[in-house]
Amino acid sequence: MMNKQMNHHNHHSEYHEMAHHDMNHAEMSHEGMDHSMHMGNLKQKFFVSLCLAIPIIILSPMMGINLPFQMTFTGSDWIVLILATILFFYGGMPFLQGAKMELKGKNPAMMTLISLGISVAYLYSVYAFISNQFLQNGHVMDFFWELATLILIMLLGHWVEMNAIQNAGNALQKMAELLPSTATIVNEAGDLKIVSLQEVQVGQFVVVKAGEKVPTDGVITVGKTSINESMVTGESKEVSKAIADQVIGGSVNGSGTITVKVTGTGESGYLSQVMQLVSSAQKEKSKVESLSDKVAKWLFYIALSFGIGAFIVWLLMTKDLNIAFERMVTVLIIACPHALGLAIPLVVARSTSLGAKNGLLIKNRQALEVAKKVDTILMDKTGTLTEGNFSVTAIKAFSTAYTKEDILSYMSALENNSSHPLATGVLKEQKKTKQTIPVATDIRNIAGVGLEGIVAQLQLKIVSVSYLNKNQLVYDQSIFHELASKGYTVSFLLINGEVAGLIAQGDQIKPQAKKMIQALKSKGISPVMLTGDNKQAAVAVATYLGIDAIHAELLPEEKEQIVRDYQKEGKTVMMVGDGVNDAPSLVRADIGIAIGAGTDVAVESADVILVKSDLADILHFLSLARNTAKKMLQNLWWGAGYNILAIPLAAGVLAFAGVILSPAVGAILMSFSTVIVAINAMLLKID
Repeated sequence: MMNKQMNHHNHHSEYHEMAHHDMNHAEMSHEGMDHSMHMGNLKQKFFVSLCLAIPIIILSPMMGINLPFQMTFTGSDWIVLILATILFFYGGMPFLQGAKMELKGKNPAMMTLISLGISVAYLYSVYAFISNQFLQNGHVMDFFWELATLILIMLLGHWVEMNAIQNAGNALQKMAELLPSTATIVNEAGDLKIVSLQEVQVGQFVVVKAGEKVPTDGVITVGKTSINESMVTGESKEVSKAIADQVIGGSVNGSGTITVKVTGTGESGYLSQVMQLVSSAQKEKSKVESLSDKVAKWLFYIALSFGIGAFIVWLLMTKDLNIAFERMVTVLIIACPHALGLAIPLVVARSTSLGAKNGLLIKNRQALEVAKKVDTILMDKTGTLTEGNFSVTAIKAFSTAYTKEDILSYMSALENNSSHPLATGVLKEQKKTKQTIPVATDIRNIAGVGLEGIVAQLQLKIVSVSYLNKNQLVYDQSIFHELASKGYTVSFLLINGEVAGLIAQGDQIKPQAKKMIQALKSKGISPVMLTGDNKQAAVAVATYLGIDAIHAELLPEEKEQIVRDYQKEGKTVMMVGDGVNDAPSLVRADIGIAIGAGTDVAVESADVILVKSDLADILHFLSLARNTAKKMLQNLWWGAGYNILAIPLAAGVLAFAGVILSPAVGAILMSFSTVIVAINAMLLKID
């Protein structure tokens, strides 16, 4: 159980409050766009901006070139100015706000580069308009056409990317929903009162009926039951609970009614502390810088240096302020090519579309960039490598006098009134047969061994393998070892002192798991098992699958710590899981992958979701990510590499040789690189 030395005056309402507050940070995109809007607003902003931009594109030249479809008339300059001003402040606002946040954090990136381009284009164009209309000092070229197309392309790129990737889910909110909204308090007189969960205080007593969620952490004072803690701890078995046993808020009560003394609510509760782990990991993960942001940062500094340098040099050379300004503006606008704005979004859109067709939902595009570096994959056992259902996996009869049906029926008779998890599995199996359970008498518990009783005048005992070995009873050891090696719990049935049969129960290993582990090893990726289950079951499953590194009986914070430990060793870690207890480690890992059939919390915490819960899709994701990363890099070279040539030429470094990049040629090169980027993105495939 996690540390509970925290104040307990905060309650259920705080879960929701904290969930909303902390996700504000977690939902930020790599470029700051999500700070100011969500996808619906971005779509609206694009189409409104499109309506504003069309007249500007028709009424103003492209970097001094009059295109065939363009036209002008008296007063058209004023229309362009008004529409461009509205477009700059309306369509450009997301980029300006994003740039403000980047600069505030002293980390200029894509938003700053875009803002630099559109701001310079707008301000210089206003200067050109004033100069042409009122100063009469010769024609000064404006960049309204470039302003309009730049804003449109960038809005389109971000809309494409946000539309392709689902918005980050609120994992913390999902955790809060695990708790019921009310609790039933019982006072000293035995009176029951239903109250809001936030009113529950430490030290009070709550009654939890069969099938209800446990509202708070606590200790059982009355009754016994079995608790399903899988939603919280990942443990597949129902856990027997009696007086003095601890229970966790959010777990589900089984068939018995219990009274619980409250030991933790609000911030002191187990779930709250898991939520804090998730929140902390989300904040740290959101600081990771994407490749495109790194490129944009360098382009920003390069463009600024060349732009200012060009202005100073040309001013000294020509003594003409207009020429110096035009050189600087050309450099700064060319530095923000349309291709760079589309380089990553088009690849992401294609990648997420391919992924969705293959059962992969990619929620965080940085996962596609990081995947090529993954060298360690940590995997939860229950529900990830195994099916996640504790049930009867095998029934064997050793004597011809009894059938498998007899073995199951006799065991069911003894287990009928037991709340033990193994009893539950046997009774579920018996229920499938629709046969009546025989009546057992003189049922007694054999301490540390099992049960005994009489059914149809037969003396029956349910015992473990250690009982057989201790009493030197003969049994088929090969069958036992075969079943135990798969992580199953094996119970033997003795009839009149002889071993008549056995029932094995466990969590079945997914059929594709072994092949997937072998494939990972062949790629040089180390598989590691993390589980909240007991060590024996974990070792058995790991041995069967070929996993050498095993960590068992873990709490959520311990799983997350193991992720940290591997990262401190310099490993790039992928975590695969499905339960609430996996959420902190899914967020903490460099890439978190959730099994689609798992809990909502795990799904919302992950970067990638395996919709079909097929482990083979992990390999598909690695293939898709590898190819996506290649395309991203290629597109960044086309989008930004063009600048390596264009910026110095626009600044006039070869002016002495008569070579200088005119704005018009710059625009043509820009359009060419944009087309190449789009075609290259569409060629992305999964191997």
